[in-house]
Amino acid sequence: MSKIIESKKQIVTEIADKFRESKSTIVVDYRGLDVAEVTELRNQLREAGVEFKVYKNTMTRRATESVELTDLHETLVGPTAIAFSPEDVVAPAKILNNFAKDHEALEIKGGVIEGKVASLEQIKELASLPNYEGLLSMLLSVLQAPVRNFAYATKAVAEQKEEQGA
Repeated sequence: MSKIIESKKQIVTEIADKFRESKSTIVVDYRGLDVAEVTELRNQLREAGVEFKVYKNTMTRRATESVELTDLHETLVGPTAIAFSPEDVVAPAKILNNFAKDHEALEIKGGVIEGKVASLEQIKELASLPNYEGLLSMLLSVLQAPVRNFAYATKAVAEQKEEQGA
């Protein structure tokens, strides 16, 4: 009996550690997806460095209590899978949201972003953001704009002086 309790405590500790280490965690109801669809979803998440696991709701509730995320309890009903992302905040929300658009059976229930319980609306907003590379690209484009505009202006002045001199 004590071995069973010890193994359950280890699982609760594992879940709690994942909640602490993750930048974002998304809770979904996967009821209605067939094996091929779940495999496809797992592959997409794995490619983005997101861990997707199914835990018993009671163990997940205990883990959320230990990391003070008890507001998540209302989402831990029925078949529940959890996507943990230790590196990218946007990736799990974006992948799961896009997958849910194509597969109505997948339902996003809620999640945790940067250690705070997030509503479904906040998760959908997060999913609409570009990923890290996209944000970096936007930033670089904004930083390059003044230099590019200066170069165009300089070129235009040089061409104008050439025309006047000719």
